[in-house]
Amino acid sequence: MSERRRELLVERASALDEDDLAALCEAADAAILEGGGFGWVNPPGRAALERYFQGLLLVPERELYIARLDGVVVGSAQLVRPPRNNEAQAFAATLMHSFIAPYARGHGLARLLTERAEEGARALGYHVINLDVRETQEAAIRLYESLGYTRWGTHPVYARIRGRTVRGFYFYKLLQPGGKIA
Repeated sequence: MSERRRELLVERASALDEDDLAALCEAADAAILEGGGFGWVNPPGRAALERYFQGLLLVPERELYIARLDGVVVGSAQLVRPPRNNEAQAFAATLMHSFIAPYARGHGLARLLTERAEEGARALGYHVINLDVRETQEAAIRLYESLGYTRWGTHPVYARIRGRTVRGFYFYKLLQPGGKIA
């Protein structure tokens, strides 16, 4: 018997309706509890997550990409543009807070989410995308390396997770043809 084909979709969100916001908060809670994404170690509660996601839609330098599995929001990532006063790094965007809920993993959504964010960065004219990740997020590290990201550094005291200090890894990827920076 063959497994049903799942519908995968990643889109840039400019607004979230009630159902999408509820699903995104549920997915974020699950990801936080499992140890992936965000800076939270413990879920901050539904009201705080709702304010967080609604608020980030108002920040001009941030773009929210949402991942859907069979129409339901199960993850997100943020593409962050440098502030206007940072002319020296105006060619580089940052991928932040990328996650897929544990119950929605294994379908290729994390890869698709990252690729869509890269496409968004390219379309905005960025030449480089940067990101950082905890050493404990092994699946994310494998994903980024498989997508051509280069690990350039390690922060030995990056985060504290349940009383343990963990390292952080820094990555970048050249986005333009030939790996050129204009």
